[in-house]
Amino acid sequence: MARAVQELRDFPFLSALNSPGRPPLTGARNVPLTTYATLIIAIALEVVGTTFLQRSAQFTRLAPTLLMGICYAGSFFFLSLTLRTMPLGIAYAIWSALGIVLVSIIGLVVFGQRLDLPAMLGLAMIIGGVVVVNVFSKSVVH
Repeated sequence: MARAVQELRDFPFLSALNSPGRPPLTGARNVPLTTYATLIIAIALEVVGTTFLQRSAQFTRLAPTLLMGICYAGSFFFLSLTLRTMPLGIAYAIWSALGIVLVSIIGLVVFGQRLDLPAMLGLAMIIGGVVVVNVFSKSVVH
């Protein structure tokens, strides 16, 4: 596992964000950009995994079921990397909230699942909550 983490640190995209010899690039509230990068990857994998969950037909189709499991495992791996520099509650709130919104959009676009007005208002409140946490909370950084 330590080798996998070191290989991830050496991944060109992530290592370019925080090169040795210079202060780390930071985003909102001085959270290192690698934290946001790993969180975005975790969210993307969770959303793709949930899409494969729908395609798996209750685990009766092998390929979507396997892809779902791989995506979920990857999602939790990248979420765990995020937790090095972001508190669990904040990271999980962002991860789950954006996942809900993105999966709802995929449900609409890919699967034709319609959202009524209360659902859209609820999703807007979730997005608003994520914005409030990231912009105004001092809890974002360890």
